[in-house]
Amino acid sequence: MSTFIHRVGTTYIPVTDPEKSSNWYQEKLGAVENFRNEDKAILDLANQSFFLVKAKPGEVAKFSDSNGKEHFTMTFEVDGYNRLIEFHNFLKEQGVRVGEIEDRGHSGNNFVFYDLEGNLFDVWSELSPSFKELHGVK
Repeated sequence: MSTFIHRVGTTYIPVTDPEKSSNWYQEKLGAVENFRNEDKAILDLANQSFFLVKAKPGEVAKFSDSNGKEHFTMTFEVDGYNRLIEFHNFLKEQGVRVGEIEDRGHSGNNFVFYDLEGNLFDVWSELSPSFKELHGVK
């Protein structure tokens, strides 16, 4: 069977204030806003479309794993360990809540961060092989 799905096109993130959250994603992560109304903001970030959807207070994108540890739903990739450190330091300087850089026993290193709403994200120091091949990254 051939693979029908080629990429994730859109990710939906719950927020309480699309304008405020959109500004945060633009300032902290370099997102580009394409549309915004009172119900949502549509951003381009990391070759993907992100919808910041107005949700009820307390709705966030994270969950507890079987060991009770808070877990992210998405991992962003950066190009190498040095960029991971640079990004980690940048977010800390911007006042973003970040976890420590850690070795999780697989290639590369990771850290987590929270947006202003408490949505939890992961960052990995390795670009996926398919991304490298598609974009000619060595």
